[in-house]
This record gives sequence, structure tokens and C-alpha cells, in this order.
Amino acid sequence: MKDTFEICETVRKIICIFDTMRIDIITLHPELLESPFSTSILRRAIDKKLVNVVFHQLRDYSKDKHRRVDDTQFGGGAGMVMSVQPISAILDKLMSERSYDDVIYMTPDGHRFDQGQANQLSTCSSLIILCGHYKGIDQRIRDVYITKEISIGDFVLSGGELPAAMVCDAIIRLLPGVLGDETSALTDSFQDGLLAPPVYTRPAEWRGIKVPELLLSGHAKKIEDWRHDEALKRTKMIRPDLLE
Repeated sequence: MKDTFEICETVRKIICIFDTMRIDIITLHPELLESPFSTSILRRAIDKKLVNVVFHQLRDYSKDKHRRVDDTQFGGGAGMVMSVQPISAILDKLMSERSYDDVIYMTPDGHRFDQGQANQLSTCSSLIILCGHYKGIDQRIRDVYITKEISIGDFVLSGGELPAAMVCDAIIRLLPGVLGDETSALTDSFQDGLLAPPVYTRPAEWRGIKVPELLLSGHAKKIEDWRHDEALKRTKMIRPDLLE
């Protein structure tokens, strides 16, 4: 897993030399996305021009006089469906302006997002993310435009905006220059298929609880081995499925 990450890291650095990563997010509620991208690490990445994130209000591309973007299902049934017309209009416009590595649809019935996907997407130079709503989008959009369908878990939310922000956070923090210490991402949970080990900081003793002596020893190899063993223990206890 680490070898794969290091290859991705090399590709990212090459991409970063030539261009700023661009992410276009198509949404019915851009206001839901403003806060996550205006603070902390994502804000710094944007300010440093390591990534350019653009929100597009889908209703602006509707030909309906009331700016509707949904309609009832053929065949009947509860719930509305996002219409072909406005989605195809914005996708055609964006794709006529530049080439995109992936057109991503955020949907509960997509592939479960994981760290491996985040690593891979962080090597891209440009992405489109379409936020789903209602009962989803017309299947013809999925068939014609969508190259990747992503879910953040086996549950349903009101829309794809929060999942889109989570996916962007996971991708952007991996770009060179975003984190203060670029090796930090290499030791995150899931990069080596395990959960992260316990971590400690000063003071060395708090309420009678001491930091493991080994971590104070300065013996790098023994500390590395301890961290691996603890990560393995934690994974076996909390997420044994990762070891399967």
C-alpha cells in the first residue's frame, strides 16, 4: 500500500509543476459547500493556488421558467428525479472548455470511497463532481457522462454536497504543499491497510497515566515496530474486516 502511495506522490508532484488542480462541483446548494472550503486546510490550499474549486448552481442551466431541475418518474413511484436537460447543459459547457480526468456522481449506490480512491484521484488535474438529490439523476446521464460513481457509506443523505466536500477534503490534503509536513499523510489510517496506532504528546505523565517508555527512548526502529504492532492490534479489535 505504501509503494502505491509513493507512486501517487511522484505523479502528484509532476502534475503540480505544470498545473493547478481544478475541481468543478455541480450543486443545487452551493451555500452548503462554502463553509468547508473557506476554512482550515482547504482554504489554505485554495489561497496557495494548489487547487481551484468552482461551484456551479445547476438551476442556472434549467430552461424551465421556474428553474426546475426535477420531474416525476416514468412508471410512477414516489420521489422526483433530476432531469437530463440542465445536467447535460452544464456538463457539455464544462467539457467543451477543458478535458476532465473523471466526471464523478455522488450517490449512495456508488462504489464505497476509500483511501486508495483518494490517492488515485489526487493525481488528477481536473475533476467534475455532480451532487445528487431526490431519487437521483436520470439514468441516461449516468450512462453518457459519468465515469465514476462514489458513495461515502451505506446510508442516504439529503443531497451529495456534504459527501462531495468530504471527498474533496480527502483528495486536496494529499496535494504537495497542502500539509505542513508532507510525510504526515503517508502515516494516516488506511495508507498501509491498517488503522493508525495510538499517538501521544506532552506532558509525558497526566493524571498518573504515563506515555509508553519506548516512545521516549529515541530508538527509531523499535518505535516503528511498536507503532506497527499497535496499529495491527487496533485494526484487529476495531476493523477486523480490513485484515481480510
